[in-house]
Amino acid sequence: MIKPREKAPELKIELVNGTTWKLSEQSPENFTLLLVYRGKHCPVCKGQLEELHKKIGKFSDRGVNVIAISADTKEIAEETYKEWDINDIPLGYNFSIDEARKWGLFISEGIKQEPKHFVEPGLFLITPDQTMYWESIQSMPFGRPPFNEVLGGIDYILKADYPARGEA
Repeated sequence: MIKPREKAPELKIELVNGTTWKLSEQSPENFTLLLVYRGKHCPVCKGQLEELHKKIGKFSDRGVNVIAISADTKEIAEETYKEWDINDIPLGYNFSIDEARKWGLFISEGIKQEPKHFVEPGLFLITPDQTMYWESIQSMPFGRPPFNEVLGGIDYILKADYPARGEA
């Protein structure tokens, strides 16, 4: 688990647009929001990413760069990008189980139509110098932080110069 104020692990991930995204190359005004989703098999993820797509401008207005990633293969991620209404979200794939464990994420074995193994959801807010500021990790598809609350939190953080918490 990465504690707030600790350096986030380097992350290099391929995007469905054919480019490579690296955390170390990000230079947001305020934060990078890294959203880990379970994969195309998850209807809750579809709703979450489509909600994020509707609010992407609100994150940009606050100086927050956004990316969403999963352990899905390139082919499945490309299908996701085409079928879901998320065309403004950089979408990464092949986030390995080993890499996910470095981020403190939960791993599940698939049931029914799910992949054999996949990563459970997580939301990370990372500062421009790549330190962890805020994280929300789930062991289930339910109970994710609503984006309006995340946006409200970012507003407060920026207004009050609020420090990262939970590092003790």
